[in-house]
Amino acid sequence: MAKIVVTGGAGFIGSNFVHHLVEHTDSHVVVLDKFTYAANEASLMGMSGGRVTVVRGDICDANVVNEIVSHADAVVHFAAESHNDNSLEDPSPFVRTNLVGTYTLLEAVRRYGVRFHHVSTDEVYGDLPLGTPEKFTEYTPYNPSSPYSSTKAGSDMLVRAWVRSFGVSATLSNCSNNYGPFQHVEKFIPRQITNLIDGVKPKLYGAGHNVRDWIHAEDHSSAVLTILEQGTTGQTYLIGADGEQDNLSVLTTLLEIFGRPTDWFDHVTDRPGHDLRYAIDSTRLRQELGWEPTHGDFAEGLAATVDWYRTHEDWWRPQKDATEARYRVQETKLGEGRR
Repeated sequence: MAKIVVTGGAGFIGSNFVHHLVEHTDSHVVVLDKFTYAANEASLMGMSGGRVTVVRGDICDANVVNEIVSHADAVVHFAAESHNDNSLEDPSPFVRTNLVGTYTLLEAVRRYGVRFHHVSTDEVYGDLPLGTPEKFTEYTPYNPSSPYSSTKAGSDMLVRAWVRSFGVSATLSNCSNNYGPFQHVEKFIPRQITNLIDGVKPKLYGAGHNVRDWIHAEDHSSAVLTILEQGTTGQTYLIGADGEQDNLSVLTTLLEIFGRPTDWFDHVTDRPGHDLRYAIDSTRLRQELGWEPTHGDFAEGLAATVDWYRTHEDWWRPQKDATEARYRVQETKLGEGRR
């Protein structure tokens, strides 16, 4: 594939994928990103050889999308509004970007006959009971619980409909929670890391028993590239690395890395509709396409992520104050709502 368009390529998971493409392929990469607060052009610095072109544009803008897609061999669609807390505050950007944006891209790849891969989330399946062996599979019914996950579920359905109705050459993937470099400090792991760097007590929703299935962003990138190159049209692949950890355990590991007591944190009121547990069964991806994760030791990957944030303060520091201000407002509202 001589030219690959990556939507949302200046965001966390998208920028990791761009780095992966540059390192592991000869493709020219066109990043299409609106550069909302969650995107950071610094995440793409150091791309060598002139193989990355950055276009500032909105995936809902059909003129911009058509111009870029008409010259592409493939589109990998990461662009999304993705922060659950923000979707509870104002769902409208999630509806526009995740639904209208995906529709606009699908019409463009349909028009020009371009290969399409849609990146989604395990949150479309809702949640699982705690303490059971049950995992999400490609056949798990959708049961989204937030404006974010419901709009991602809708975008998945659009892709499937365009495959069936119009013959679009598309694949889908639903991935578990990512961690690693370039993640915005509003998210759970980088927020805890940056608070600890600043000597501020981390904050934990509720009792911290909610379980997430963590995967390093580099493993996610290698899985997406494998699906792009080998996946069957119309097929959904679940991406996971058997990384189940409850939030309290993640925070405890971080406190140990920083040499802090494991009870050195504050509890805050749990958010509404907080999913209990996610767990991914990635058997199809592993057996049919031969993919395997390489970051199997979560504690080791977490320590490396801490090192990245320690050595890239210039990347995350400009985001920090505004993020904490937003959280203070949200946490105050949650507290008031429980009285």
